[in-house]
Amino acid sequence: MTAQSASRTLFFFEKPSAMRQLQRFFKSPSTVCVSAEGHLLAAEEPGNVRDEWKSWRLDTLPIVLERIPVTYGTNRSGQSHKPKIEAIKQALHGVERVIIATDPGREGSMIAWEVLEHLGYRGRVDRLKLGALDEVSIRRAFAAMAKEPDSGERDYAAYLEALCRQYEDYHLGLNGTRAISLRLRPPAFRQPWRFGGVQTPTLAILADLEKRIRDFVPQDYFKIALTAITDAGAEVTLWHAPKDKILDKQVAETIQQAAASWSGPLGVEQKDVRRASPRLFSKDTLARRCAKRFGWDPQHTAKLAQELYDQGYLTYPRTESEHLPESQTGDASAVIESVVGVLSDLASLVPAASNLVFRKGNKGHYVKDPGEHHAIVPLRKVPQPGSVSGDHLRLWELVAKGFLAAHLPDGIDARTTVAVQVPTPLGPKRFSVSGSVIKSPGWRAVYGAEADEENEAVPGKAKPDEEPTTGRLPPIRDNEPGKAADARIETARTEPPRRITRGELPVVMGRLVDQVEDPTLKAALENPANPNEPKGLGTAATRDTILPKLQKSQYIELLKGKDPPILVTEVGLAFIAAVRHVFPAYGDPIGRAMFEADLAEIGRASTRTEAIGRATAYQERTRSRVRELITTIGQSGTVALDPACLPAPFTGDGKPPTKAMIAFATSIAAQRGLKLPRGLKSNSAICRAFLDQHAPSRSSKPAEAPQTGPRSPSEAMVRYARSLAEQHAIECPPEVITDFTACRAFLDEHSSKAQYPQAKNRTVSPKGRLPAVRAGNGSDGHKRAPASAKRSTETRTEIPRRRTRSRTVASGRDD
Repeated sequence: MTAQSASRTLFFFEKPSAMRQLQRFFKSPSTVCVSAEGHLLAAEEPGNVRDEWKSWRLDTLPIVLERIPVTYGTNRSGQSHKPKIEAIKQALHGVERVIIATDPGREGSMIAWEVLEHLGYRGRVDRLKLGALDEVSIRRAFAAMAKEPDSGERDYAAYLEALCRQYEDYHLGLNGTRAISLRLRPPAFRQPWRFGGVQTPTLAILADLEKRIRDFVPQDYFKIALTAITDAGAEVTLWHAPKDKILDKQVAETIQQAAASWSGPLGVEQKDVRRASPRLFSKDTLARRCAKRFGWDPQHTAKLAQELYDQGYLTYPRTESEHLPESQTGDASAVIESVVGVLSDLASLVPAASNLVFRKGNKGHYVKDPGEHHAIVPLRKVPQPGSVSGDHLRLWELVAKGFLAAHLPDGIDARTTVAVQVPTPLGPKRFSVSGSVIKSPGWRAVYGAEADEENEAVPGKAKPDEEPTTGRLPPIRDNEPGKAADARIETARTEPPRRITRGELPVVMGRLVDQVEDPTLKAALENPANPNEPKGLGTAATRDTILPKLQKSQYIELLKGKDPPILVTEVGLAFIAAVRHVFPAYGDPIGRAMFEADLAEIGRASTRTEAIGRATAYQERTRSRVRELITTIGQSGTVALDPACLPAPFTGDGKPPTKAMIAFATSIAAQRGLKLPRGLKSNSAICRAFLDQHAPSRSSKPAEAPQTGPRSPSEAMVRYARSLAEQHAIECPPEVITDFTACRAFLDEHSSKAQYPQAKNRTVSPKGRLPAVRAGNGSDGHKRAPASAKRSTETRTEIPRRRTRSRTVASGRDD
């Protein structure tokens, strides 16, 4: 090896766009750059590891691996990543130092480290953490790396944390989905019951809220209005509407009678109320705001933010933090100057640099340590006319306005409150009303009429009663005498908790502390390592991927609306009830948050040895939990679920049913005098739904029983054979009931005669298959699909053919 080659450094990027941004800063013959394309390696399909894992049978579970085997992944066009990995292998020859320059965070670390580990690289590794891709941020990242000689060691810990998240996701999804589908799932529900370490407790949050909404019984409560007239003739209506609602009408009447005879002084209080600007955006709060403002799906928001980051317009978007480091206060003036160069109508709001406001501390915008990644903010580089448009520009403007508002003065309202104390037999009662005028708009001038949107309600809670206010108060002096002109009771009704919306769900997952009332649980959810980020479910990178999985499983439905509320279906409620009955820990969101806090400790390890020790212990714990889960499920029974409660079948594929399915449905309709539903012969989902409802129920033969002797036909085949025999008034031969080959021959002959006499030589397709094994998503968001898209063959053949509606869950991998 020559001296020149020995000193070579390889930069490992996540995508070519980032590589091009940075190549401007290190033009040297001793450096070489490579870029990935997301994950280049994929988890291998279990069926490719062992043949017995291809089919879904309880006796093959648990499937437990010391290490998940990997193979070459594919890009979006289906092309193998093998050439790219081979090119990286070639580029590593003679390299003594690798600088990982993938996106900051666990997943970016994993994208690089898994390739380096796969190729057996053992040289020096450093980590370049690029919080943004503008020139200033890039130079700072290089300076920070130079001051941290062990950056590679610490980054290896982040990689192991991501690896352990994937390890748990893989094993829980693979084993839990198969076992629950085989043992607990109601026969009427044909889709797999998907199970995952993050999605299941997330569903539990929604299911608990759904139950509170369904069990909610509205109650009347009472507010008392007192109309008072001053000696000068001013009239004002005051209200007694305490937070502890008056539910007893007799109590309300007692207060109303006392108020009707009131006379005395009116107290007038005037004060300035300061309103601080909203917090900066994390990934989750940005998704919530965009859902409310624009009606965007959180995944759409995440995609736009990532693309703006890649173009150098925003800082790193997959962040949990809503704060900036105090060290960046010096950047604000230059960034704001660039922002108002684009948002020119706001330029007049910007004070001199010396008058910018820097709110510090947990209730402000700047803290000493904002966490692994700081809040999402704009950069000096701003969109030029024509460079960014549409939704990208709308998102950038939203973030830019938030940053500008954060550095403007508080809004000030002049608030006047008029109040009286009314003596009653129940004690003195306060009646009051307030009125406000804007004294100084402050930061609200950035938003105008939109400023009120910045106050977000807590998701999943009932809408709080507003303080009694009036648009305009009459001129009243403090202690001015007055008397009651009227007193009346107004009746209102309590409201159920609000449903969590699509845009709010990521925030709920990240801030479980807002969903609990128990002080002990609130304390348990605090995060001493970073008080600004309490313990929650999943990571910022993956929370927006959970809702589509719950939808796909038909556990939830989205109602109507710009930011649609989430409704939990009967299937979702039954699934959670089954999980909690069998293995309560997986239906406990608080317990899961604690479990994930232990997982995060892997990434905080200060040395590679410490990280390896923690990761090894965590993986052993995962294997133990999986074994316990399978044992418990194996001892449980099927869940009862009324077929009438099942959601409408998924009809998105539009595929026609098989001829055998049509024949079976037609036979059942003829026997029972039923009319075939419209679309049954052209849409397999409609045909399946008809068969689910009207086909005779299956026997309770265990799905996991191993095959012994000659292969037996499925129960569906036998039922159909007997139906055809009755239809043709012939005897069903005994071997048809016991021998698969004989049964299929009988069905081939007589189903063709019954429905398709012109196709005597056609055979009924025996391909009753389950979908291909997929590794699903790791907990930080990037898909780790297996390389093969082949579908494993089910050991049983059933007619009518049962085909699951998705090809992504045979392994059950989910998070």
